[in-house]
Amino acid sequence: MTGLPQGWAQTTLSEASKDISYGFTTSATSQQGRPKFLRITDVQDYSVNWASVPYCQDEPPEKFNLASGDIVIARTGATTGKSYLISQVPERTVFASYLIRVRANVCIDPPFLSRFMQSPAYWEQITTVSKGTAQPGANASILGALEIPLPPLPEQRRIVRKLDTLSARSSTARTQLTALEKLVPRYKLAVLRSAFAGELTAKFRAERALEAVSTLLKRVPPLQQGRGGRQPTTEVIAGRGGISVNVPDVDLPEGWDWVPLLRVARQETGHTPSRSRPDWWDGDVCWMSIPDANVHHGRVIYDTLQKTNEEGLANSSARLLPAGTVVLSRTASVGYICILGKDMATSQDFATWTCTDALLPEYLMYALLSEGEDIKKFGEGSTHTTIYFPEIRAFHIKLAPIEEQHEIVRRIKAAFAKIDRLAAEATKALKLLGHLDQRILAKAFAGDLVPQDPNDEPAETLLARIVEARATAPKAKRGRKAKA
Repeated sequence: MTGLPQGWAQTTLSEASKDISYGFTTSATSQQGRPKFLRITDVQDYSVNWASVPYCQDEPPEKFNLASGDIVIARTGATTGKSYLISQVPERTVFASYLIRVRANVCIDPPFLSRFMQSPAYWEQITTVSKGTAQPGANASILGALEIPLPPLPEQRRIVRKLDTLSARSSTARTQLTALEKLVPRYKLAVLRSAFAGELTAKFRAERALEAVSTLLKRVPPLQQGRGGRQPTTEVIAGRGGISVNVPDVDLPEGWDWVPLLRVARQETGHTPSRSRPDWWDGDVCWMSIPDANVHHGRVIYDTLQKTNEEGLANSSARLLPAGTVVLSRTASVGYICILGKDMATSQDFATWTCTDALLPEYLMYALLSEGEDIKKFGEGSTHTTIYFPEIRAFHIKLAPIEEQHEIVRRIKAAFAKIDRLAAEATKALKLLGHLDQRILAKAFAGDLVPQDPNDEPAETLLARIVEARATAPKAKRGRKAKA
């Protein structure tokens, strides 16, 4: 390290410490009665959840006790170099052998040293000394040789106060940005609920003379439904968005109507060709399963993980469904909704609808999506929900005039695109926030974060006193050297 500010000195962790020690070797136990046993795995993101820290199986010597101001550092494995400043110890605690404890001497403030151990200057050194080995690691000698830029003590405390202030702001911003990411599904659901309440297009509807749904249905003939199958239930289950089982007591916007999906779409399901016939698989016919629906939920799907062939279709109840068919997973994982982007077959886990000219596929997809998690109340089973065909065949949709359907789809897409842009900006900001934190730390340990005070005692003077005190202090008896 070169170019230090006036009053600063370059030192090492060994020179700035009065003790660098290895931890206690024993096993962890959940049984109380002995001290807490802080391990390498308990230190996560510069914090410790003390409630989850286990206890020692054996009684440890007092020399392994942790105290306020101690810093523990991971010395092996993927977390080599990760550290934690002990601000307070809730009960007697010792540290494990894969940790190294550092006790700072009077020349360095423990919070300052802890902050340095988060900085790029520290991590560059840790990376250099630990790379190139099968198991990354750093022993006490290696850690003791780490170089530290040392300001005068008063300046150290000013730096820590400034970093604390900036960190609090950064933490608040990070919390808010993370919350925004998590709110995206709720924002989208609110848009969908508004759309199928008629609120999204209220002005559009008021300014136009739209063809009523009743008139639309007179000119669009229904598709022929498959023979057989379960009859629709007569039970009414009101939805929260655009779908209900039968007709609920819910007001509709002018010109809209509750319409059975069987009136405006052909309802089918899929099937799985025999798995005992490998010659029926790995063909060129897309076959949609639950994992495909998971990946493409709320979108158009153009390809599938598994494919069958014409022979597989011919020898099963699976059918090639046309592009534009809307699919809903009704069992296994209920609520995945997609539109087929090309002709493909599906498994029996889906209900499918091929729309007439009275119903836009995207409008139907958004109507199903507008139920959110509430779509499961159309089914049965608390652990593994299934929506059975009597309910599916009784699905009714809040059908808007066809011109308004187009406008609703357009506005939902525009709103979703805006929400996605905001979410992407939040994700980008989170990444930039991490970079900003590191730049602030770099400035702090280059002397550029707070002003220097010429009245502060230079760090070199304090170091010289410590060296002199060490030279005149009586030498302690040598014990067995700790192994790395």
